[in-house]
Amino acid sequence: MTTATTPSIPADSDAEPSSTPPEGTSADAGEGTEAAEGPVEAAVDAVVDEEPVEAVGASAEIKEGLAGQSETIGSMAEGLDAMAIEVGSMRLSVFDVLVVVGVIAFVIILAWVATRICRAAINRMSRLDSTQRLLTEKLSTIIIWAAAFFLGVDLLGIDLTALAVFSGAFGLAIGFGLQKTFGNLISGILLLLDKSIKPGDVISVSDQAGNESVGQIRKIGVRAISVITRDQTEHLIPNENLMINQVVNWSYSSRDVRVKAPVGVSYDSDLKLVSKLLLQAVEETDRILKTRAPRVNIMEFGDSSVNFEVRFWIQDPEEGLTNIRSDVYMRIWELFQEHDIEIPFPQRDLNVRSNDQIDQLIAAVSQRVSQKEA
Repeated sequence: MTTATTPSIPADSDAEPSSTPPEGTSADAGEGTEAAEGPVEAAVDAVVDEEPVEAVGASAEIKEGLAGQSETIGSMAEGLDAMAIEVGSMRLSVFDVLVVVGVIAFVIILAWVATRICRAAINRMSRLDSTQRLLTEKLSTIIIWAAAFFLGVDLLGIDLTALAVFSGAFGLAIGFGLQKTFGNLISGILLLLDKSIKPGDVISVSDQAGNESVGQIRKIGVRAISVITRDQTEHLIPNENLMINQVVNWSYSSRDVRVKAPVGVSYDSDLKLVSKLLLQAVEETDRILKTRAPRVNIMEFGDSSVNFEVRFWIQDPEEGLTNIRSDVYMRIWELFQEHDIEIPFPQRDLNVRSNDQIDQLIAAVSQRVSQKEA
């Protein structure tokens, strides 16, 4: 018996052909394009959907704090915050402006109060003299206001790194526009450090015409010192001028000041009596120190007088030098009148040589005088 055998067919012979394209075909290229366009579209959407940045970073926290305290105040803050303008990516609202004004006012008031308290504490320090107290007060004032500035920047949430460009421009402005101001500030501090000029000193002040007057320093300020003269005129002298110009300080190391009064008498006078009367005039005048003896010197034999100079000491130059010299002169005049001491005036002998023209002039004058008398 013969058995017919049928050839076996593989199980996967009925499977459909694979439709997956080979590598490097256009399908892969399309997917690559879509993948490349994804990040660009995301960046564009992020720029479009970016919210404006608040101009004052602390305003949001303050607004949340107000809303937590009271709903009414929170709603008012929301209303003020809604009234805003946008400049580029920055948003500035009415609430931001109020926050800035409030923080600035708070910082200024705080710095002013701190300055007053510090000044009162320094004035109670008995170990410091007036110059050291003034210097300490100025340095503490500078430190307090600098700290107040940085406190205000911190409260407003301002990033100092964003002010890098502004700080460069500000430094340029200081170098050119505020050069004199900072120069006077540093000069005032240096004057207080070396104590060459301090409040209460008596210095010589010259006006624009060159007239010199003596005044007392009332105050050393940030920019200038205040000097009051005897006629109550107050001169404001920049601190820098006192550093670079010559200044006469009458009370730098001692308040004792010697005053000189020149006097001339006739050659017919008794010089010993004159010296005695000059000393008497000084001794009988107020304000002159009795502890330091006056001195009378013969300075020279002049053309028409013997020139003396009386020298005496005072301890209050701020009360004036001209007036004390005037009092001494007045007493000298009275004593000279009592003792017949003559104060000469310049005299000149005029010798005229005779010539024809002079003779004619004299004759004409004599004739005219005779006619008037007739």
